Amino acid sequence: MTDPNQTKARTVQDIFTRIASRYDLMNRLMSLGQDHGWRRTAIRQAALPPGGYLLDLGSGTGDMGIETLRQYPLGRVLAMDFTPAMMRTGRQRAHAPRDWTAGDALHLPLPDAAFDAVVSAFLLRNVADLQQALKEQYRVLKPGGRWVALDATHPGNGFFTPWVRIYLHRFIPLLGRIITGQGDAYAYLPVSMEKFVKAEELAARAAAAGFREVMFRRMNFGTMAIHWGIK
Repeated sequence: MTDPNQTKARTVQDIFTRIASRYDLMNRLMSLGQDHGWRRTAIRQAALPPGGYLLDLGSGTGDMGIETLRQYPLGRVLAMDFTPAMMRTGRQRAHAPRDWTAGDALHLPLPDAAFDAVVSAFLLRNVADLQQALKEQYRVLKPGGRWVALDATHPGNGFFTPWVRIYLHRFIPLLGRIITGQGDAYAYLPVSMEKFVKAEELAARAAAAGFREVMFRRMNFGTMAIHWGIK
């Protein structure tokens, strides 16, 4: 019998392998340049101490790690992803983190209590087992360490919701096809967003994994959220 977790992992890895070379450009275009601001806000929540060690999990091409080193130049960053093509692209970027390694978010090849902060961007909705991923991030954090996650979230029902859905389901796949030739990969984005837990549930899941003082902030007409908590 096919393992659904392995099937999802292979699907996600295939998608990100195909779009790696244009991933950064598409992020800028899809967010109308707002994604830099989202990451800045997320990394501020990490509150990394001088010389602190941060895990950028699901690092992709390293945006979160680069922003970490900009805000905390005395900090250390380990960038981890399970798609080699994304990491190869990221390592070539200016100001990229020095340390990169491959790893599965469900089974981190890392010791307990190793990091002062664990951050991720657009990772959690792509994992096959959300609760296991949260538990692993909790495990590798030091006591008092901070967890921060930036991800898409369901916008709910509001005045802008129909326009948001048109943008997600029609414009983004079209843009993806034009820019990357991979329209089907970008059709995955709205589907993964709508299947992902709502921001309130993700906060509850984080608390169930052991994090305390869990909070979140919605952005971009409710389609993005930053969650944070403390071990």
